[in-house]
Amino acid sequence: MTTSIPSPPTEWSSFSIGPLTIHAYALWILLGILVALWLTTRRWVARGGDPEKVGDVAFWAIPFGILGGRIYHVISSPAAYFGEGGNPWNAFKIWEGGLGIWGAVALGAVGAWIGARRARVSFVTFLDAAAPGVLLAQAIGRMGNYFNQELFGGPTDLPWGLEIDPAFRPEGYEQFATFHPTFLYELLWNVAGALLIIYLDRRLDLRGGRVFWLYVIVYVSGRLWIEGVRIDDAVMIGGLRINEWVSIVVLSVAVAMFTILGARQRRATVRPDRSQLAAASPTPGSQPPGTQPQSDVDTPDDGVPRP
Repeated sequence: MTTSIPSPPTEWSSFSIGPLTIHAYALWILLGILVALWLTTRRWVARGGDPEKVGDVAFWAIPFGILGGRIYHVISSPAAYFGEGGNPWNAFKIWEGGLGIWGAVALGAVGAWIGARRARVSFVTFLDAAAPGVLLAQAIGRMGNYFNQELFGGPTDLPWGLEIDPAFRPEGYEQFATFHPTFLYELLWNVAGALLIIYLDRRLDLRGGRVFWLYVIVYVSGRLWIEGVRIDDAVMIGGLRINEWVSIVVLSVAVAMFTILGARQRRATVRPDRSQLAAASPTPGSQPPGTQPQSDVDTPDDGVPRP
């Protein structure tokens, strides 16, 4: 008996409320953001942080992340916007799908850094608190690809093959009906990765940025093989998709940073309790003479922790 995963009807990809059109892709992104904020707040409070500060930092991180994700997507998959028959104005139609994770993480981190400075909290500790929530948000966001029937893999007759309507099949694949559900592969990988990060964080008492770099290692390890399964248009360099090259570079950097920070922590003479890592930054002069700031990061003269 042949089985497969059906795609949602095309009319499910959006619905209208009066003059407003609501896209399923946007709803899944929004749900992912809400879950990430919930988990980040729990982890931030467990580190001694003020829960209201999470919203202060997210106010900057979220829009920066969405903007960065869209910019990276357009750069890495330019054919639909600047190729033959493309429309550059479609680059602004974010509701139709298309957010590149590397751009989202890069600019999202810039936004988080700005927010952390303004809120006077530890940027590094915030990244550690947010990392597993971000991975869960990525998992949930992949459901948007499912509703848009996009970013699937090559043809397959496996029982979990994804049915794709003829209108969404790429040129040269019109004769195939089922494809690898890469949205599902990444969703499951990310959920498992988030649980693994939470477990290792508690078991190994990771801090000082190591949770964030572990998140990068976990995510990239999965993205590398999943990217090789996908057949959507992408810039190719040396026989590999640009996202594969980026993943290789980022993975190398993440492993190096995780190792370096681990060695730094082992040499630390002061190791604050985890429940104090996100506590309010000490004001200049509040520390007794000759003591170190109670943080895994250096505290400059303005009292704002930085890596």
